[in-house]
Amino acid sequence: MAEETMNVDEQIECLNRALRLQHRSVLHYSLVAGSVIGLEYQAHAEKMREHAASELGDATRLVEKITALGGEPTTEVAPIAFTADPAAALEQLIECEGETLEALQAAIEPTGREAASEAVEHRLEHMIMRKQEQVDYLLRAKRRP
Repeated sequence: MAEETMNVDEQIECLNRALRLQHRSVLHYSLVAGSVIGLEYQAHAEKMREHAASELGDATRLVEKITALGGEPTTEVAPIAFTADPAAALEQLIECEGETLEALQAAIEPTGREAASEAVEHRLEHMIMRKQEQVDYLLRAKRRP
């Protein structure tokens, strides 16, 4: 169970772990949006652009929170790989986004129970929900009738 007050150092560390992956999400969706080929996958390109924009917004929110807590936001980006195969690109996105979802979930634990803590927890939950909806889209996109 979380402590009553926020563990600020641990919170900053967890948020920076998530931010490193979030940076990758922005780039990964952008990479897929601009590189998918084939008629079937062209329909997904615009959606990937939208996801990249959402990911950028969430990355900015993480930076704002880290800075507000007195920390320094990481500029490190988790490794990203390119594949020209659109199906494989969707698989990579699903795998990477799963890792980012886990990091965001882990960042909830040190939030505590004070008002500022609850706000961080609530923001992270919204980010998780939005990102999970994107993963659900990717899972549907890769299915075949």
